Amino acid sequence: MTSVSVVVPVYRSKKTLAELHRRLTAVLSQHGETFEIVLVEDCGGDGSWQLIQELARADGRVRGIQLTRNYGQHNALLCGIRAASCDVVVTIDDDLQNPPEEIPKLLAKIEEGYDVVYGTPEKEQHGFLRDQASRITKMVLQGAMGADTARRVSAFRAFRTSIRAAFENYRSPFVSIDVLLTWGTTRFTHVVARHDARAAGVSNYTVRKLITHALNMMTGFSTIPLQLASVLGLLFGLFGFGVLAYAVINYVIHGGSVPGFTFLASIIAVLSGVQLFALGIMGEYLARMHSRTMDRPPYLVGSETEQRLVTGSAEGLQVRMRIEAPAAGQATAR
Repeated sequence: MTSVSVVVPVYRSKKTLAELHRRLTAVLSQHGETFEIVLVEDCGGDGSWQLIQELARADGRVRGIQLTRNYGQHNALLCGIRAASCDVVVTIDDDLQNPPEEIPKLLAKIEEGYDVVYGTPEKEQHGFLRDQASRITKMVLQGAMGADTARRVSAFRAFRTSIRAAFENYRSPFVSIDVLLTWGTTRFTHVVARHDARAAGVSNYTVRKLITHALNMMTGFSTIPLQLASVLGLLFGLFGFGVLAYAVINYVIHGGSVPGFTFLASIIAVLSGVQLFALGIMGEYLARMHSRTMDRPPYLVGSETEQRLVTGSAEGLQVRMRIEAPAAGQATAR
């Protein structure tokens, strides 16, 4: 029987944590899975950590980890993935937009022999600007991953825990879980999964943050921007030689200089702009190299709950603490 570690990055989700825990334990117990739930609190400051501690005391299958400051979703995921102790890791957001009831679909694909399975939403429920920014990010991710399935990625994923050995020594503060997974396997696939609308609050994953994440992926995990700068330099270099050839031929045939100061000034401005653009790209890579030489950690754990071994099904588990769960439709911001 496959054992499952469910890793949840938690950020300001006090309203949904109890309901998420209830639905996760229900679906995994129903399918007879041995499992643990790893809740990584990313310093949201809304009381989520206190609730995680209560859940951990009531259910020994829950493990809570609190980071020392807000590091970001992917960094929190990396922390939880490294703490996972089961055969398969399932990552899921804390806002219940990805229903826990869809997890068996991902596990079934893992059993078919795939290493990484994404739960691709039937229809994303974010809003127009967020959806467009997400599509752009996935296009960038396809170049960084070098995998066709990049267009199908989502935060709802399952993968074999053994793959994390490929990035166990990764120390950069710029983290993309999807790119790191490509370091360990090429056996990717996806399944269509339900994606529920947010019942309350707004996502903290704004368009600006998505664009920043895309830029971090391009300059942190891919050499495409440098190749683009080289191609632009070559094209405009050829264009410059073409202008020079035109000027020389015109002088030989007609005599005199080429008229048009505005034209020449525009050419110089364009070429200067391309040079500055290329220097800016190289500067971004140098900044990434400088950041890595400082050996900044991708996360730092501040507190952990005590992990206790619990045997038996959910029905046999004696919950020693009553935790008020919200209605099933409630959700919070992420």
